[in-house]
Amino acid sequence: MSDEKWTAADIGDQSGRVAVVTGANSGLGLETARELARAGAAVVLAVRTLERGKAAIDDIQADQPDAELRLQELDLASLASIRSAAEEMQANLDRIDLLINNAGVMYTPRMQTADGFEMQFGTNHLGHFAWTGLLVDRLLPVEGSRIVTVSSVGHRFRSRIDFDDLNAERGYSRVAAYGRSKLANLLFTYELQRRLASAGAETVALAAHPGGSDTELSRHIPGGRLLTPLFRPLTQSAAMGALPTLRAATAPDAAGGQYYGPDGIMETRGHPIVVESSDRSHEADTQQRLWTASEQLTGISYPI
Repeated sequence: MSDEKWTAADIGDQSGRVAVVTGANSGLGLETARELARAGAAVVLAVRTLERGKAAIDDIQADQPDAELRLQELDLASLASIRSAAEEMQANLDRIDLLINNAGVMYTPRMQTADGFEMQFGTNHLGHFAWTGLLVDRLLPVEGSRIVTVSSVGHRFRSRIDFDDLNAERGYSRVAAYGRSKLANLLFTYELQRRLASAGAETVALAAHPGGSDTELSRHIPGGRLLTPLFRPLTQSAAMGALPTLRAATAPDAAGGQYYGPDGIMETRGHPIVVESSDRSHEADTQQRLWTASEQLTGISYPI
């Protein structure tokens, strides 16, 4: 791994590749879609609100008028929406080179998804588990295809997964629920990579985190507006926060099972490098148990 500071300028030519980015209407997802399109990829912006998705396309095309972009409506808090969106993608795409699982919610008050799951776990993990499972057959035959799931430094905090209370019915903490969902992203990635490798698939699974990025994701933090000036030294722009995802998705030396994050203090900001996730995220029994629970909760099994 080079010690040089990796930037978006290091993204190789992505012409002929198809990338699907969830939550691409703003923040990290928008910047990820922007740079992939700039590198020549055809990018599908999978968004919950089409109006905001159209604004994102206008934003990208303002300086990249020839960018190949399309919208896909997707609500990761609804299994019905996920299935419908996946059916449309299956009908319209014969291949996917890059699946970027970026969308998410953070520190929401107690809420439920359309299917009754705790909102953060249901959206951040179960939604992407279902979405990936329904699309993975479009990646499996594609040489060099990658699945990149965005986690967070928050995966280390109050993140133990209670398999007897996945919906946090015995007590709810915004911080703990977020931590669990981001730990689940890593457990999912590592188990997915193990299964892909065992199947001899062309596809690999990686994870990334943006550090402390100045995006809409923090809008649910109680008192967030008052705290923002205090935390600004530990945050960076969405464009910088997207770099770990972009490196995981495009760098020739990136490998399955790697986790990318910023190289600065406490991984809060800086340029992307391979970083370490928590010991808990590497517990094989927990990875497999979460996979089984996720299949049961979503009703979706993978063809690997």
